[in-house]
Amino acid sequence: MSQNPPLNPLLKGIRILDVSRLLPGPFCSFYLAQMGAEVIKIEEPGVGDYARDMSAELFTLVNRGKQSVVLDLRKPEDAEAFRKLADTADVVLESFRPGVMKKLGCDYDTLRARNPKLVYAALTGYGQTGPYANRPGHDMNYRAYAGELDQNAVAGGAPVQGNVQFADLAGGALTCAVGILGAVIGAQASGQGTMVDVGMMDGTMALQMAALGTRRAMGATPPRGHDFLGGGLPNYFIYETCDGKHLAMGALEPKFFKRTLELAGAQDLLKLPMVPGPKGEPLRDALKALIKTRTRDEWEALLAHEDTCVSGIYTLDEALLNEQVTARGFVEDVGGKPAFGLPIRFSHAAPTGGDSPRLGEHTDAVLGRPPR
Repeated sequence: MSQNPPLNPLLKGIRILDVSRLLPGPFCSFYLAQMGAEVIKIEEPGVGDYARDMSAELFTLVNRGKQSVVLDLRKPEDAEAFRKLADTADVVLESFRPGVMKKLGCDYDTLRARNPKLVYAALTGYGQTGPYANRPGHDMNYRAYAGELDQNAVAGGAPVQGNVQFADLAGGALTCAVGILGAVIGAQASGQGTMVDVGMMDGTMALQMAALGTRRAMGATPPRGHDFLGGGLPNYFIYETCDGKHLAMGALEPKFFKRTLELAGAQDLLKLPMVPGPKGEPLRDALKALIKTRTRDEWEALLAHEDTCVSGIYTLDEALLNEQVTARGFVEDVGGKPAFGLPIRFSHAAPTGGDSPRLGEHTDAVLGRPPR
């Protein structure tokens, strides 16, 4: 009987020097570390990554499986130590404003001259070029300029900030991870590395495929809350239940909406127009009244296990205990508290896990110094 091969880390042998801080860069390298890359986190003496003090628990979550090396790149000897590490690295990841690494003598051109296969990823707010390149910013700034924040609202309401950092995480970190992996594959094939220039504003704009599709089709973007998937369709909408909780009705296809109304005993609503805009408001009003007749959990029991695409809206605490989440083993116990693992499953590879490093924990070992 044949046996499956061992679960080897996918990126084993890939060395990444991560000079980034806070959330976007470390979240990017967290994914790569969990896929088996050796991620060496370069931190300043004394303070390290600012997230250590600003949000220790967040630091723990996004830096698991990494090593910490303390170097002050403003000192010539430490900058040279970094350059020597880059000689044997596959990737350098940094998130400074354009020009900072050049002042330190650790920029792409300098490192590439020593290591032509090096992939150098610069993850910044606005990219390396353009009039905004040197502006400071955070997640909401990139989302604001990209037009995404304007659409994140209910009809007639003001933009809503929300608590998911779309620009930092999806527009920035994950976009950068894809760029790094593509560049590493290319470098292995050709022997030639490249610079990966990721601006979080660019990445956030790229997430707006549906909104841009509407603009291309209609010549304009509808007011916030009125696009097809942004609140315009009454059968793709959030409704309040009688206990003050909410239901996510994603019954986009007619067959799902029909089944929803059948189970709810409201088939008569099928004759109302299922369209965005004023013609669809009678159906929306009727659905608001209908959903108010039961609690969230009562609707869940009636609809969620049928072909309806209707689900209760859970709190994070509820989501952590959700039967689907527990069945997939996605949430792990780290220090007696929940932590997210890698949300990707491979048939013949496994995430590496690991703890977040103490500041400078691996400095001597990585730099080849005798323990102090």
